[in-house]
Amino acid sequence: MLRRFAISFLLVSVGICAWGRTRSHYGGTLRVEIAGDPWERQDGIARRLVYDSLTELDSSGAVHPALALTWDSDNNNHRWQFRLRPGVHFHDGTSLTSAAVAVSLTGSCTADCPWGAVKAVGQLVVFTSDSPMPNLPALLAGDQFLIAQTTTPDGETPAGRIGTGPFQMTGFSNGVLTLTANENCWQGRPFADAMEIRVRRPVREQWLDLSVGRTDVVEVPAELLRQAQQQRMTVLISPPVRLLVMQVTDMGALANVKLRGAIAAAVDRSAIYSVIFQKQGQVTASLLPQRMTGYSFLFPTDRDLNKAHELRGGLTTGTLTLATEGDGAMQLAAQRIGLNLREAGFNVQMASPGAQRADLVLREIRVAEIEPSAALEQILRSVGDFTPMTATTAQELLKAEQNALDQKTVVPLLDLPRAYATGARVRDLRLRTDGMPDLADASLEAAQ
Repeated sequence: MLRRFAISFLLVSVGICAWGRTRSHYGGTLRVEIAGDPWERQDGIARRLVYDSLTELDSSGAVHPALALTWDSDNNNHRWQFRLRPGVHFHDGTSLTSAAVAVSLTGSCTADCPWGAVKAVGQLVVFTSDSPMPNLPALLAGDQFLIAQTTTPDGETPAGRIGTGPFQMTGFSNGVLTLTANENCWQGRPFADAMEIRVRRPVREQWLDLSVGRTDVVEVPAELLRQAQQQRMTVLISPPVRLLVMQVTDMGALANVKLRGAIAAAVDRSAIYSVIFQKQGQVTASLLPQRMTGYSFLFPTDRDLNKAHELRGGLTTGTLTLATEGDGAMQLAAQRIGLNLREAGFNVQMASPGAQRADLVLREIRVAEIEPSAALEQILRSVGDFTPMTATTAQELLKAEQNALDQKTVVPLLDLPRAYATGARVRDLRLRTDGMPDLADASLEAAQ
């Protein structure tokens, strides 16, 4: 087994902290503000409130039952079968069945799935594949495989988003998503009666609303963590759970691996870390973090402009386009990378917002706190490498990561944390292993 490191989340509070002052209290409306889409596939804050997964992870990355109560494999991990937890119902009262799960997963993963086929066999959900699937139970804990009701018992499409989670969607108006507690949730009723999630709210406005008591939970981007602490905000900070990478196309002029290597060598990670992200997180040149594997330090992170010039030689690429999935600090980081590459002799221009294709893409990838082999498979899948990961030792894992990075199609840059600030009336809010707030277990201080 690969070595695992238990992770404890950090609670940073510079002001007066009231945790533990009162017992958890049922009732009230928890108000949350976010800058993005609450239903976003990877980081949508509403998804885990409305939907559940077949499995879930604890703080050490171990897999535990969720909607699936038990599971086992045969045929050398080419076949897995999951038995569902009995007595679970969707928000509309219909029973959770193996058929509903199979339909949901088929709809949420239409191509390049970690399985070849999924089907209902009696009370079981059965996955099969021509390739072994040793990491399937851990992968099924991911947000992309949450279970939704996609058809009613009458074969109709549901009118809204229906799951089995602790909250059910009851409305969306004027940029506010309203969720109501699921009184019959299989996990038990959540503490809050309701939740209001104000979406697409700029961070500065979130912070202003928190300061005057108009909201309870707001986002703190990594690049603003130091400022939040200086303002004496109560902040929850995760370990680095997001990997900032640059994806590099292997088509056209960049089909030459030497040119891709020159691009990787030219990037100044330290400047991005120090200047743009204010020394939050960690500089990295590996896909998996040091805390998970113990070998991340073997991948050099220093910029090597001489090597970049040597690898590029007299080769030309024409004008390369550089896009970013995000704004704010991500845009600044992309601009800095553009300068780095121009110093190495590349002609780079920023892609227009919404561009469908680019030679270089700066983006974030979630790093799941699961067994390292499963985590590496999940990362590689997110960048388009769908090869099943079968590494069982640290040496095999290191070799697999080296092979992936030698292609120079993905360049790791930084490991970044997640952070959220809370108001005075919030109690018992913790961060999950993915750094997202566990809003379902939070409570509100009783009104005096």
